[in-house]
Amino acid sequence: MKKYLYLLSALLVSAAIPAFAQVATTPTAAPAVATVADPVMEQIATLQQIWAEIKYQIPSEDAKIDAIHQLEEQAAQFTAANPSRAEPKIWEAIILSTDAGIVKGMSALSKVEKAKTLLEAADAIDSNSLEGSAHTSLGSLYYQVPGWPVGFGDDKKAEEHLKMALQMNPNGIDPNYFYGDFLLQDDRPADAKTYLERALAAPARPGRELADAGRHQEIKVALAKAEEKLKGDGKKQFN
Repeated sequence: MKKYLYLLSALLVSAAIPAFAQVATTPTAAPAVATVADPVMEQIATLQQIWAEIKYQIPSEDAKIDAIHQLEEQAAQFTAANPSRAEPKIWEAIILSTDAGIVKGMSALSKVEKAKTLLEAADAIDSNSLEGSAHTSLGSLYYQVPGWPVGFGDDKKAEEHLKMALQMNPNGIDPNYFYGDFLLQDDRPADAKTYLERALAAPARPGRELADAGRHQEIKVALAKAEEKLKGDGKKQFN
């Protein structure tokens, strides 16, 4: 929790930095080495780390909700400060969706509605941003949110977005996991197993070690369900 608070403090400080590229140079007129930093992506990295700690390391549900609410506020400020960038919108939407997943029930619908709006706005700015993450997140919302008249859930749209995400990032852990999970819930366990195994074998993401470890556990749970379902289907064939 101390580390989480330190990172949140770092985000508060960095949120005040204008969103422009910074060039580090030596005092000489012609620097030998110039490095360009993107403050927006630096803040995204901080958001990602805090989100992963909240999602995978805070055991208490009450503490988890308090922490995600604080992060939501910072993400909203970050998005407002960078209206022309897709990445803050994507990560504010992910944080809102995570909050909805913790709270559940009807009270979560306003969160996922806002997340959907943010993701659609991000897609309009740059569909390829963060390797198609807007499509990954939209797809996951469409299959996890209830359908009409309660919510906007739609399996057809879910599959369309998840397939687009896979076209942009075919080896990524998240698009393969969410498409595999969608197929599992759609009662297609054989296909689900294929994508879940690809997710488990996905390349490690530098700086996302905690998120990868947590996602691996989720993948293994989904794989076990797919294998159990396949065994059950196999037994039915011989009855």
